[in-house]
Amino acid sequence: MKSYKPHEIEQKWQQYWTEHHVNRTNENDGKNKFYCLEQFPYPSGRLHMGHMRVYSIGDVMARYNRMKGYQVLHPMGWDAFGMPAENAAIKFGAQPSKWTYENIDFMRGQQKQLGVSYDWDREIATCSPDYYKMTQMLFLLFYERGLAYRKKGAVNWCPHDQTVLANEQVEDGRCWRCGTEVTKIDLEQWYFKITDYADRLLKDLDQLDGWPEKVKTMQRNWIGRSEGAEITFELPDINEKVTVFTTRPDTLYGVTFMVLAPEHPLIPQLIKGKETETDVLAFIEQMKKEPEMNRTSADAPKEGLFTGAYARHPLTGELIPIWIANYVLMDYGTGAVMAVPAHDTRDFAFARQYNLPIKLVIQPEDEQLTEDQMTDAYTGDGVLMNSFSFNGIPNRKAITVVGEHLDKEGIGGPAVSYRLRDWLVSRQRYWGCPIPMIYCEDCGTVPVPKEQLPVLLPENVVIDGQGNPLAKAEEFIHTTCPSCGNPARRETDTMDTFIDSSWYYLRFTDPKNDQIPFAPGKANKWLPVDEYIGGIEHAILHLLYSRFFTKVLKDAGMVDFNEPFKSLLTQGMVLKDGAKMSKSKGNVVSPDEIIEKYGADTSRLFILFAAPPDRDLEWSDSGVEGSYRFLNRVWRMVDSHAEPFARAEDLANKLSGLDLSDEAAKDLNRTLHATIKKVSEDIGERRQFNTAISAIMELVNKIYAYPETADNGILLEAIEKVIVLLAPFAPHITEEMWRMIGRQDSVHLQEWPAFDEAALVRDEVEIVVQINGKVREKMMISTKVTGEEMEAKALADDKIKELIAGKTIRKIIAVPGKLVNIVVG
Repeated sequence: MKSYKPHEIEQKWQQYWTEHHVNRTNENDGKNKFYCLEQFPYPSGRLHMGHMRVYSIGDVMARYNRMKGYQVLHPMGWDAFGMPAENAAIKFGAQPSKWTYENIDFMRGQQKQLGVSYDWDREIATCSPDYYKMTQMLFLLFYERGLAYRKKGAVNWCPHDQTVLANEQVEDGRCWRCGTEVTKIDLEQWYFKITDYADRLLKDLDQLDGWPEKVKTMQRNWIGRSEGAEITFELPDINEKVTVFTTRPDTLYGVTFMVLAPEHPLIPQLIKGKETETDVLAFIEQMKKEPEMNRTSADAPKEGLFTGAYARHPLTGELIPIWIANYVLMDYGTGAVMAVPAHDTRDFAFARQYNLPIKLVIQPEDEQLTEDQMTDAYTGDGVLMNSFSFNGIPNRKAITVVGEHLDKEGIGGPAVSYRLRDWLVSRQRYWGCPIPMIYCEDCGTVPVPKEQLPVLLPENVVIDGQGNPLAKAEEFIHTTCPSCGNPARRETDTMDTFIDSSWYYLRFTDPKNDQIPFAPGKANKWLPVDEYIGGIEHAILHLLYSRFFTKVLKDAGMVDFNEPFKSLLTQGMVLKDGAKMSKSKGNVVSPDEIIEKYGADTSRLFILFAAPPDRDLEWSDSGVEGSYRFLNRVWRMVDSHAEPFARAEDLANKLSGLDLSDEAAKDLNRTLHATIKKVSEDIGERRQFNTAISAIMELVNKIYAYPETADNGILLEAIEKVIVLLAPFAPHITEEMWRMIGRQDSVHLQEWPAFDEAALVRDEVEIVVQINGKVREKMMISTKVTGEEMEAKALADDKIKELIAGKTIRKIIAVPGKLVNIVVG
């Protein structure tokens, strides 16, 4: 008996797969395609259990579909730019590139050790000049199409990382990466006009049938489409106008004051020379330090200050006071709110706090409200009052009527607003893709010509954590204008790393192209991605940006599809003792430890068997042991039958003439085909790998229980099929066992077995016999018997005869193939 030695086997077959290019993508085999992609990792230096889980899930999908006859693309790369490399440079004195590539080398080795079937010929790293040259080319495409622009404004600033953050990168008022409290500063920055695509990004979510509904809901909420009206208010003090957006134009006559965001650009003009100027400026500075989450929280106190200025009501001409308040943000809407305290809870609280007037304009039909008796805003339906010619109109109808009136008068009209803001893409850091723009005193902003790309990152920079390293790199900054040839300066900001990951799935289709980001024909062949696997934490950031990129590229004629990812699988977390694994909790289990002790196949099998892929997985040492024992059990089963396999000269011919009159053989054959059916459906349709593995385990149990005297042919076929069915989950041991039964080619190149429907049909079925609805007996009967025959068989059973003796049979109900119920008195 050979012993199972996972480390010897795994190293042997990993080398074999590399030397024989088993996992290389064949572009010309004419098969239907399957693009399987896991979200590529940041090269932090070590894989964790979350990585192991997502890669194991993806590898099952890739290997299964290869065996199903698909032409599979299964690549891997590195999301390699970002602040951690700079932080490491500051801490250890190493260049970010050296630190990053050393980590890539180590993590690549870990992935190969795991046995994942990547086509390593397509490996990419976003920090490589050949990749970021193409990122710069795409930036210029956005600029040419009017989708990249530069403006000055208040931006989110992380004091720790010394960089700007997009709105999506601020979580609970803190930096998404380091957790530092975010502040606001004024900077001139580059933006992408993602808002131009807001409606398409929202509507096309309906096309994504293969996405989890919770992810689509998160994106819908982030895009935040609202229907209402825009209304223009005059600012007579400075001869300007301000526009507000409201979903409740029916309450327009109830406006008693206006609130501007502290960051609103018109405030300096409004307060200039007024007694309030000093206090207002101090309040603005205070708000810059206040996290947006704190300002907008429902529980946060409403703080504000009167500016001393007034706006003119567009319909009544009345002058209404202008306040600034913490709960209005410049990033949402227009940064201006028409306050209707009688019908908005937030405005009501603010008005009560600062003794501002409240004017009721909607009266419910079943009660009589008055302003002085109100304890909260009335937000329900009713009819308009105090609204002049609109009095008596139901408020829902008034939303449309008032909007149309505003449009007619030229002071507003129906409008749609989005919560989504333009994507701020500038970052004040070194380790990122340089923005390919030049500033010339004569020519203004000039794009770097494509033939001069890439704009390379300089290597001789000082990275000390004090500001942007590129802003101090004189050799990098000083250049010549490509338009006039005069001295000019380069843009020193680099791009948000989410730009790198917004198109990497396209580069994998054509990774060696040095002229353009990708050939449209190759992208159109492979995309959209058939199965995309990654964490729910990227539901808004990465997935939304990737969808935006895809739509821009389609409009530019570079691709012919609307959405990048056809099906999305968001895996759950790996927990230990009920908590997410983390160093701070001291509950981390390293993939290296498990692989060293048990081998990669055991690690993979456990992490796929312990829970459905979209659920959180609780780590269990005993569960790992159980997976290891199961693989040893399969190994012994195959090894003990290696000699019969060697004697079977032509197993296929023997099986084709097999007489399944033997009941044990027939039962094993039925179980085999039921297992093939279940495993195929669980992988290919339901993505339930845990139940697929469970079915294989049950088949192995059936094989072990198979009588020695029964037909040997079906036994050998079942063992052979166990190896094939297990191959996507445990690729190394199955490759070795495939050779143990005399096969010469790779098990991963075998055709996936088909199940025989006829074999699933049972000659007998178990039924229950009930007396007055309670189960009293079970029996096997032919599937061909009639209801009357079922009744007779039930009444003839000795146990049933004893239970109904002396009782009157009132009724007998027979359900063919299921039950007989005897009703007695």
